[in-house]
Amino acid sequence: MGEDEEWTVHTLNTYKGMMRGLIQQHRGRIVDALGDNLLAEFVSVVDAVQCAVEIQQVLRAKNAMLPESRRMAFRIGSTWGM
Repeated sequence: MGEDEEWTVHTLNTYKGMMRGLIQQHRGRIVDALGDNLLAEFVSVVDAVQCAVEIQQVLRAKNAMLPESRRMAFRIGSTWGM
C-alpha cells in the first residue's frame, strides 16, 4: 500500500465490487462494508460456502496476473446462528 496508495484503493474497490456481485448471485446481502471489510448475510449455509469458495477462486485468478507485491489476500470467516 505504501508504494502506491491510489492503486491500492482502486484495486481494493474493484475486488470488493466483485465480491458484492458474487454475494448477490448467491442470494446474500451486504450488511456492512467499512474499509477493507465486508459483512454479508445469507439465508442458506450452502450459498454462503459456495460464495466464499467462488470469491477465493476469482481472487486467486486476479492475483495471479499481478506482481507479488501488488497482490491482495482476504480471509473469509463464517458464523452460523439462529
